[in-house]
Parts: sequence; C-alpha cells; structure tokens
Amino acid sequence: MSNYEKYLETQLQDLDFKEEYDNLEAEYQIIKAIIDARLELNLTQQELSAKTGIKQSNLSRIENGNCSPTVHTLSKIARGLDKQLVIKFV
Repeated sequence: MSNYEKYLETQLQDLDFKEEYDNLEAEYQIIKAIIDARLELNLTQQELSAKTGIKQSNLSRIENGNCSPTVHTLSKIARGLDKQLVIKFV
C-alpha cells in the first residue's frame, strides 16, 4: 500500500472528509491515476515536468488537488507517462 493509500484510508475514517471525498471522487481518481502512473515509472515530478513541458509546481498543484487540470493538460501528462488518456462515463 502506497503512502497515499495509507493516508487516504486514515482520512476516510473522518465522516466529514468521506462525504467531501465522495463528492469529489472523480477528481481524486484522476489525482490517484497520475500519482500511481508516475511512481510506477519511478519518475519525480521534476522528471515528468521535463517530459511534458508542464511546470513542476503545476504538477504538484494537480497532485495535491489544488487545481483542476484541463483535458489538454491531462493529455500532456498521459503522453509524458507513456499512457493513453481515456475518458468515459459508466
């Protein structure tokens, strides 16, 4: 279990946090997907920044949930992670 997953598990025990998390689940899924893919490739934010042209500080804000990336930005991140961006409604 990653540090993020441990942290999330702890935070979800707080009912107020869980309610807000559920309301923002899609955003958290995006954040988790980015972090997991980056760590899977053993890339730092700085290295991903070099591959994508996105400032490291902006990647940090995205991963911390302090900004909502556009589809264009997500596409750049996906390419930098050698992934394909897929958006679907289920």
